[in-house]
Amino acid sequence: MAARTGNLRPVRGKRKEQSASRSSAGRSPLSRSFLAERDYFDYNLLATVILLTCFGLVMLYSTSAYEAMLESQGDDMSYFRRQAVISVCALLLALVGSQIDYHFLAQFAAPVYWVSVALLIATRFIGREVNGARRWIYFGPVSFQSAELAKLAIILFIPVLIVKMGNRMKGIRAPGIVFAFGILPSFCAYVFTQNLSTALIIAGITAVLIFISHPKTLPFVAGAGIGTVAVTILVVILASLQDETGSFRIQRIQVWLDPESYASLGGYQVMQALYAIGSGGFFGKGLGKSTQKLGSLPEAQNDMIFSIICEELGVFGAALLILLFVFLLYRLFFIAQNAPDLLGALIASGIFIHIAIQVVLNIAVVINLIPTTGITLPFVSYGGTSILFLMGEMALALSVSRQIRFKS
Repeated sequence: MAARTGNLRPVRGKRKEQSASRSSAGRSPLSRSFLAERDYFDYNLLATVILLTCFGLVMLYSTSAYEAMLESQGDDMSYFRRQAVISVCALLLALVGSQIDYHFLAQFAAPVYWVSVALLIATRFIGREVNGARRWIYFGPVSFQSAELAKLAIILFIPVLIVKMGNRMKGIRAPGIVFAFGILPSFCAYVFTQNLSTALIIAGITAVLIFISHPKTLPFVAGAGIGTVAVTILVVILASLQDETGSFRIQRIQVWLDPESYASLGGYQVMQALYAIGSGGFFGKGLGKSTQKLGSLPEAQNDMIFSIICEELGVFGAALLILLFVFLLYRLFFIAQNAPDLLGALIASGIFIHIAIQVVLNIAVVINLIPTTGITLPFVSYGGTSILFLMGEMALALSVSRQIRFKS
């Protein structure tokens, strides 16, 4: 699984170290120094995270200033200030956390996993309802979304479980056990917090990690095909039902298929997002010049912030943002390929899967390719809990990158 990048090769194993030392014997001190192993730290990943965070803060201020003035008696920076403080603190914590060996952090994978499951269940009973959803636990003035902890917990716990299973992952029983542990927080997120998007993300991370670690491909291809057919049939059946059933999930499918006819049930937000994207053109109206954010697009700073980016910066700005995400994913892929062991490779892969799924689903919702699911855009959308745990994931990825060793 080792990657080859230029003339840099990952050094693994004691035998390679001894071979390198023998081959360098008799060379000049300068040559031996050049051939010596070099510590690695993925500054490219760190720089990309900082760029995405800064871009997100700029767009957050532009998007939320009007609504912040209405809600905070003229303080147009209330959303921006809170997000900026949390982002800076989370980034500093990520830099500190990246210096900790991920093998040490993996020892706490099981406790973090069970705490996340317990918090998902507790949210149903002690959580506070916001905008019709009970997904937040409040500790005084501080709010906490348990679903974000569950994502980080599954990224850390499932790789640990797969490594412990070892060669048993080649069979059927061990992958089934791993999948059951992955489905548990997914089930809790759906049942106790009514958070389908988080349930899908957790299930997706688990399934892809099992796929990566399993030597056979055919069962997964067959399962994906069957699942696609089943979901298609389910969507067709639900779309044919009447909205008098009162199920908001059925209503979301109907809104997705015909937003104009179901404007009062959520189609209004979808249409306003599409108007914002269409009015932006190729280069946009200019930073801060969006009109849809002035009350037309509700909660624009959250799930629909990508539409405001398209309106103000156009297709060009949106493409640059997507390229930043692609480069971020490339660095995570690089770390996964060159990780010193299976645990590090799976942790980096889990982070890659999470970011990829969330970015794709958010953009797909905004352009109405899929029904609305309430998924935020990583590093860009408003949300303190989200940015905190995303930085936690980046700390894990950077910790894995520190264990990579190269020689020229």
